[in-house]
Amino acid sequence: MSPAPIVIGHRGVPGSRLEHTRPSYLLAIEQGCDYIEPDVVATKDGVLVVRHENDIGNTTDVAARPEFADRKVSKVIDGVPHTGWFTEDFTLAEIKTLRARERLPQLRPQNIRLARTEQILTFDEVLTIAEQASVGRDEPIGVYVETKHPTYFAGIGLDLNDLLIADLERRRVNHAGAKIVIQSMETANLQALRPRTPLTLIQLMDRQGAPYDFVAAGDPRTYRNLRKVPELAKIAAYADGIGPNKSQVIKRDMMGRLAGETKLVRRAHRLGLVVHIWTMRSENNFLPANLRTGRDKAAHGDAVGEYLAFFNAGVDGVFSDFTQTAVRARTQWLAGQSPSPTPSADAAEPAGGPTRRHSR
Repeated sequence: MSPAPIVIGHRGVPGSRLEHTRPSYLLAIEQGCDYIEPDVVATKDGVLVVRHENDIGNTTDVAARPEFADRKVSKVIDGVPHTGWFTEDFTLAEIKTLRARERLPQLRPQNIRLARTEQILTFDEVLTIAEQASVGRDEPIGVYVETKHPTYFAGIGLDLNDLLIADLERRRVNHAGAKIVIQSMETANLQALRPRTPLTLIQLMDRQGAPYDFVAAGDPRTYRNLRKVPELAKIAAYADGIGPNKSQVIKRDMMGRLAGETKLVRRAHRLGLVVHIWTMRSENNFLPANLRTGRDKAAHGDAVGEYLAFFNAGVDGVFSDFTQTAVRARTQWLAGQSPSPTPSADAAEPAGGPTRRHSR
């Protein structure tokens, strides 16, 4: 039987709680995740705080706070113009006066009522949440952290690598065996981290575009290039795995339905790289067309069917907005695995067990 894929509570359980908040992380832990996942950006005074982006206009109540009206500015982040409020223009003390709100209200109206109930967390506080939740457990809760826009932050004098390593050292978790993973959409910062930490490093990969450090350096390579064997081999020299957009593992056809598996998982595994896909969500809006139920974008479809397809494709982990669904799908998949697959099936399929068809 193949090892159980890990379940990563993507920003906690944002399908049921405000993302990146204490209740969201605690619910993910309660529902059985292996890791909780914070995205980190920096404050003006050099503290890592947990937000999806450094522009916090859509995820906090800052726009309704008259004392911060003059902080609204226009900037170019990774080559894209943005107008809003940015963490690097606030001190931690100011950030702590803000309250979180739902980022996707049209798809997750159940979370609208939770607005203004939760503070913005620091990365240090997320480490504490995981540490406290691990007491009495056979297996500790891990923290799977993403540094956001590292090239941009380094350019304004806030090096996310330095801030992250300082936090990890202070908490005495920058050592082999600590259940912490560091991920990034860029490459240069991960390469710079490799000699500074023995922790697991994961190279994120999107289906379009390019790592911004490539763009800034005039490097013509894209994420599409990174899926090829020569580039994966380069990644294997500094990282322990890849985190591809899920469509890079199972393609979708012109109708938006799940189509054939790509060779990415097998290529990565041959180089010793694990594969953790993002992001699994239950709403019709995010599901393949053949797994949707009805026409309501916010309604939930056959999310379990999608998990099973990716587990069969051999992925080693999933980022999920709905931990309980991910854990249920993993349990179903493990129960259905054959401990002695036939030679033909084993030879034809990538690691993760023989492919099976699942009816809705």
